[in-house]
Amino acid sequence: MNLKSTGLIAVFETAIRGNWELTALSDYGGDSFTYRAVGERIVKIHTFFRAAGVQKGDHIALLGKNSAHWGMIYLATVTYGAVIVPILPDFKPADIQSIVAHSDSVLLFMEESMFRDLDPQTFPQVRQILKIQDDSVLFSRDPSALSTGLTDPGKPVSPEDLSFASSAPDYIAVISYTSGTTGFSKGVVLQHKSILGNILYAHRNMPLNPRDKILSFLPLAHTYGCAFEFLFPFSLGCDITFLTKTPSPKIIMQAFQEIRPALILSVPLIIEKIYKSQILPALRKPEVRLLINIPFLKNLVYKKIRRRMIDVFGGNFRELVIGGAPFNAQAEHFFRKMNFPFTVGYGMTECGPLISYASWKTTQTGASGRVVDELEVQIDSEHPYHQSGEILLRGNHVMLGYYKNEEATLAVIDPSGWLHTGDLGVTDRKGNIYIKGRSKSMILGPSGKNIYPEEIEARLNNRFMVMESLVTDREGKLIALIYPDFDAMESAGMTREQLPQVFKEYIHELNHHLPKYARVASFEITQAEFEKTPKKSIKRFLYQ
Repeated sequence: MNLKSTGLIAVFETAIRGNWELTALSDYGGDSFTYRAVGERIVKIHTFFRAAGVQKGDHIALLGKNSAHWGMIYLATVTYGAVIVPILPDFKPADIQSIVAHSDSVLLFMEESMFRDLDPQTFPQVRQILKIQDDSVLFSRDPSALSTGLTDPGKPVSPEDLSFASSAPDYIAVISYTSGTTGFSKGVVLQHKSILGNILYAHRNMPLNPRDKILSFLPLAHTYGCAFEFLFPFSLGCDITFLTKTPSPKIIMQAFQEIRPALILSVPLIIEKIYKSQILPALRKPEVRLLINIPFLKNLVYKKIRRRMIDVFGGNFRELVIGGAPFNAQAEHFFRKMNFPFTVGYGMTECGPLISYASWKTTQTGASGRVVDELEVQIDSEHPYHQSGEILLRGNHVMLGYYKNEEATLAVIDPSGWLHTGDLGVTDRKGNIYIKGRSKSMILGPSGKNIYPEEIEARLNNRFMVMESLVTDREGKLIALIYPDFDAMESAGMTREQLPQVFKEYIHELNHHLPKYARVASFEITQAEFEKTPKKSIKRFLYQ
């Protein structure tokens, strides 16, 4: 398949017809649905849309946790020619109401448990609100006009009967409201060509085969999880299991053992927690530290740890793809040493999401892959190979703009079509991208030198009993906010009262490795995790 010979809707139709009696979507520990059942549900929803007066191009909002039913509603909306508006269930009720109203959605599918917190009067354009799980009506603007479209079983569907109208590449497929680290959530308008470009690039480059199993635990309402844990594997005819529970490391590792996925997509936070809980304690043992210092035994230690880590992830995967936020440099170097099959990619919602990727066998340490073939990249720097500059992108993956927000669109997409990412980086002659930080999080030091807080935080986060940290500027001084790893503290037999002295020593040691202009003046201990975006990036603007 290629972008010129097929369309997004045709990709989904072909997948359903070609894998008719095979398992498509399952809820972890719950129901499973074949591609046939998915096709029949789509036809049923299309019938309801027509009865409810939904037109092609209308907006349909979708609010709920990851589930097979969520996936089927998404597919039904896009294949109908309507625009899907996925909303993260983590948003607060006021934000959800604002998004539904701003998106001009005419229907809202949602989980019943969330309905009682919403006031339908705040989005008067919504005609009906339906329950995701069983399609029952939770609210109707006009009760006398309730349609029976979703309750009508209809006639059985055969593969030959399944036929969806196509849509042009420039047609809008998704409006994705993402809570960015710099403030107010904006609706990213993604066209069919952006979603299709991501899927077909994955076909050509990512190590996944038809009938492989996938565990989906990233938020489906975010483009990263949706594109590569759902749409790409579905288009191949894979068997996808949705983790419907909160994806804690313990639950994820349990699911890995049962599903044994062939490809794993993750954000750094989850991998780093597993690294800190599974690897670092072993490396701190005196006998292990001794063996690592003996050249001919070191490789045996790494081989044993590698086997243990592969088993943690189910023992059947070809590659672990990490994206969505910067990856801990120390963890990356260690994984490289033991030849672990992982790679680090780079993307953003505004590109639907993929910007760069390279397989684990070809990727470079510290890089985030090479720019995808649907995009061209520029580094806004006089010396793009050596001097950091803003990363600029242009091509089929780039969004159309922000919905009903021309000012915000013009602020990031210039007249020549270049998307200004807000990320800083350099590139090399092979096209590898090296992320150095976000221009909006960059701190200008008193001496006029640029300080990238992510680099300082990466060092601090490697320390024992530090779960995460954030470095911010207060009146010209760098302050480190530290959220402790309380489980590690208790396992070490320490108390909260002892933490300040430990962290004080950490800051003292840290400053020895930093230039004078980037040294941390003091620290504060926080009692709760930092608020994060769907990509698990800290919302820095809340802590300025």
